[in-house]
Amino acid sequence: MEKRYQVFVSSTYADLKEERSRVIQTLMEMDCIPAGMELFPATDEEQWEFIKKVIDDCDYYLLIIGGRYGTQSPDGISYTEKEYDYAISNGIKVVALLHEDPETLPQEKIESDPEFRQKLTNFREKVATGRLVKMWKKPEELPGMVALSLTKTIKTFPAIGWVRANTVSNESLLKDLNDSSKEITDLKEKLKTYETNSEEKIENLADLDEIFKVSGESYSKGHKSKWELKISWHQLFNLLSPHLLTSPNEELVKSTLTQELSSLAGSNYLPSLNTQDFLTIKIQFTAHKLIKVQYLKTTNGGYAWFWTLTLIGRKFLIHNRTVKTKKR
Repeated sequence: MEKRYQVFVSSTYADLKEERSRVIQTLMEMDCIPAGMELFPATDEEQWEFIKKVIDDCDYYLLIIGGRYGTQSPDGISYTEKEYDYAISNGIKVVALLHEDPETLPQEKIESDPEFRQKLTNFREKVATGRLVKMWKKPEELPGMVALSLTKTIKTFPAIGWVRANTVSNESLLKDLNDSSKEITDLKEKLKTYETNSEEKIENLADLDEIFKVSGESYSKGHKSKWELKISWHQLFNLLSPHLLTSPNEELVKSTLTQELSSLAGSNYLPSLNTQDFLTIKIQFTAHKLIKVQYLKTTNGGYAWFWTLTLIGRKFLIHNRTVKTKKR
């Protein structure tokens, strides 16, 4: 069966008409189904609710950022950024294409208002934090970037996709679903038994007061620079744990942690966090039974890793982050 993938294309549409047109043409040539905001202009909350439903049905999210922040919603956030945040919260894989140097764009394509310029800078940093992004200068570069990046993303993170109804054997599909359901149930029971009967003991596990060195990179105007930070496991958990109260997906956890750590290191322009350092943090807090990481179904039908605090982790957070009275 030939699958087709639906891709939500998001951009600051007013200043990227040519770029957006090239990207949509490329997606159609890749036999993907493009969807985007221009099909239903987001001018009120009712239409925003409809846009969220469209994003829910998409397999991938493709973002193009130029020199404008975009039309703002009543809450002061651009619809482009709202779409991005919503896609991330649902665990949809993102392909991000950022203009390398927006200041070189024509005057009518860049923000003149200082407030909007700062919002655009903050948005760019958010998007680039914790993920690889592609930098572009000219519209004609975009089709090749889209084809390579999306193809790699599809291979690495295959989504459900869409098939024509008449190409699916209903009887065969139902059998596969029943078999998969039974297998999942069996695995859940085995996992529950394992978790109940096994108590993993790790010798010489580093205490929370010990120091851990994390590192990463920052990217500015075509130049990369490295950053490092020495921090105790205790301090690191204090930074991260409040963000885990909402049980975020792993991509959002990495993005948040990258921003927090790089900011402490004094390097917060398009930062990234060393992948192995992030994995070590994940394993260390799991070993201390402070967090639990589960592979769960997202609202759009896919699957993603989600982080939650254990009972121990929640008690640790409340003890360390609550404000104590100064009254005697």
